Amino acid sequence: CSACGQISFPPRSDCLACRHDAFTFTEFSGEGTLVTYTRIEAAPAGFEDATPFTVGVVDLKETGRLLAWFGETIAEADIRIGMPLQVVPRIFEETAAIKVYYTLERPGTKWTKSDST
Repeated sequence: CSACGQISFPPRSDCLACRHDAFTFTEFSGEGTLVTYTRIEAAPAGFEDATPFTVGVVDLKETGRLLAWFGETIAEADIRIGMPLQVVPRIFEETAAIKVYYTLERPGTKWTKSDST
């Protein structure tokens, strides 16, 4: 928040602390700790072709929580509550609108652009 300095994630339209509506974007490290996870066997409409998949909730180092899919650097058998993780943005620029989603990876994993749609 430009008014009071409160840091929040995800981005919002107004500050939780002072209700001001002007923000400055801050880059987060992407470091976090796994709070919980689940394996999805029966996916909602639009995700049927991706099943099964595993998602987790991460407490971010700076502030906030994030829900994301586990990426290729972590085997499902290795997932443990409390494990350190790296949140990695995945960007698809080959679509009509730029699409971003996140994966949970081993600490130190860097982000890369994807050619998938």
